[in-house]
Amino acid sequence: MGEVNFDNIDRIVEEIIGGKRIKNEDDTSFLLNTPLEKLQQGALKLQQHFCGNHVDLCTIINARSGRCGENCRYCAQAACHKTGVDEYDFLSTEEILENAKANEAVGVNRIALVTSGRALSGKDFEKALATYRLMKDKLTIKLCASHGIISREQFKKLREAGVTRYHHNIETSERYFPEICTSHTYEDRIRTIKAAQAEGLEVCSGGIIGMGEGWQDRIDMAFALQELGIQSIPINILVPIPGTGMEHQAPISSDDALRTLAIFRFINPSANIRMAAGRKVLPENGATAFQGGASASITGNMLTTSGTTIKEDMGLLKKLGMTNH
Repeated sequence: MGEVNFDNIDRIVEEIIGGKRIKNEDDTSFLLNTPLEKLQQGALKLQQHFCGNHVDLCTIINARSGRCGENCRYCAQAACHKTGVDEYDFLSTEEILENAKANEAVGVNRIALVTSGRALSGKDFEKALATYRLMKDKLTIKLCASHGIISREQFKKLREAGVTRYHHNIETSERYFPEICTSHTYEDRIRTIKAAQAEGLEVCSGGIIGMGEGWQDRIDMAFALQELGIQSIPINILVPIPGTGMEHQAPISSDDALRTLAIFRFINPSANIRMAAGRKVLPENGATAFQGGASASITGNMLTTSGTTIKEDMGLLKKLGMTNH
């Protein structure tokens, strides 16, 4: 993209709309040096061009909780952390279906079953497949899955059962990943994403900001997702949970979170940049983010941190003149 500065950010926006893409080798200093309000204005223009007035709302069901053998430092569900999080086996199909019906009735676009643990396997995986088949038969809501580091054969079975998108975050940059987890690798996650794509599934992948990483880590994560062709990118803001390895991590500012969302829009202009956990630290519960690059959100309760209610989000979108249909 050549030499850039915040004086020509409007030209950069027009070039992106015209088909150019910022690449890792380009000068990306403007993303950090441009005043936040100006950067958000550019991000909004990109958002409106590529995503229109539509906001994609998805929700999750924590279908199996706790007792995870991985050591992700931020996670309340890791068995190595003493957080008091609810622990339970795979939920009943009836409970999942009832929850999904309720979400569909209020207009949520997608629903994901999320399970703790390195991978879903055995009887629990078979139970998940049966549940997805029933949901596909009974509902029109789109189905997503998040079951860890699974095999290509499992991805094929998920797709055949009605799942259209797999969620698997890369979490942070390749450089910083060993600082947050050592029980599996960054490459394990990349390999899982590529296996899902090879079986015809869309992939939802993003990460967490505020874990002590630097700005370059966030930018590198955005480029990694660009290279993978990810079109749904959730951005979580760390909520330090007592008992985890990051319980004393200082929170990032709302301005830094908003700048990060705008940066991801510039680097991944056609993707849904999705607000996720930690959204309540943003001004007006994320209203300024919806007007500064974010075109999607997880709604309802997050896995282990309070999110925002679907009713609140529907009201917010109406107030902003946006729609999820």
